[in-house]
Amino acid sequence: MFADTRCTGMISKGESESQAMSTNLKYLSLGILVFQTTSLVLTMRYSRTLKEEGPRYLSSTAVVIAELLKIMACILLVYKDSKCNFRTLNRVLHDEILNKPMETLKLAIPSGIYTLQNNLLYVALSNLDAATYQVTYQLKILTTALFSVSMLSKKLGVYQWLSLVILMTGVALVQWPSDSQTLTAKELSAGSQFVGLMAVLIACFSSGFAGVYFEKILKETKQSVWIRNIQLGFFGSIFGLMGVYIYDGELISKNGFFQGYNKLTWTVVVLQALGGLVIAAVIKYADNILKGFATSLSIILSTLISYFWLQDFVPTSVFFFGAILVIAATFLYGYDPKPAGNPIKA
Repeated sequence: MFADTRCTGMISKGESESQAMSTNLKYLSLGILVFQTTSLVLTMRYSRTLKEEGPRYLSSTAVVIAELLKIMACILLVYKDSKCNFRTLNRVLHDEILNKPMETLKLAIPSGIYTLQNNLLYVALSNLDAATYQVTYQLKILTTALFSVSMLSKKLGVYQWLSLVILMTGVALVQWPSDSQTLTAKELSAGSQFVGLMAVLIACFSSGFAGVYFEKILKETKQSVWIRNIQLGFFGSIFGLMGVYIYDGELISKNGFFQGYNKLTWTVVVLQALGGLVIAAVIKYADNILKGFATSLSIILSTLISYFWLQDFVPTSVFFFGAILVIAATFLYGYDPKPAGNPIKA
């Protein structure tokens, strides 16, 4: 009897420790997500608008380097899962990638779309301030939802449809032209703001489609997320290199592949490479409510830093109202109302 009591105590203690560890991992992954999202947007914006001598770095080359770094990081994670055994790592990579060419080729479509999306984000942040970009980019929730309904036959609840309407309203308000802008600022930025907005909208659609397509592939097979990311990175680097030499081949032949690279550029590249891995960790450990919280924090931080540090953004009351609607929509989309329990009859 005493032995049973001790065993029960040890089991409950072990369960509480595992729950505490799971909670810690959940909040750690979300903290990293907030840091990664906010710092990537701000450093990318700063690096694309910073005036310096010599040629600016080419965003197409930065996308390729980020894909190569992502492959290296995923190989290290597979190596860790293989109990740090090179022979096991080699066997896993051979069996899961080389011996399954058709499974690997399935990743070519989302990989090409992700490569396009990553290039578009540089275009967007070259033309939009970080705060406006962050809020507008939340339209990917709408596109992901629509593609989920059409491709995965997913059913959305009343709260989710309502959140999508609120989201569209919020983004429309954020993009509403401000009367406080001077005529000079309008003349200088009207064209570039339109280019930035179009880049974000196309990125939202590509993100939604590629994300749902990738989710469909993950559900149909049992390969690990890290193996899938290696496959994505492989095709991404190929498509990226094609883009580099089609659009920037002349500049590269003149000034080199790494023209304009500095510490800030490498920071942007590393943060972009980490993005996919952080999202994978969040999917594993966190729920939609906490992801919405992380997104909201990131929007608020981007707005504050854009205003106080980058000084390229002056928020208006319309922007604040729109941002609040977008944040509310993000939470509402992840809200899962629990059915009330049946009342106990006497």
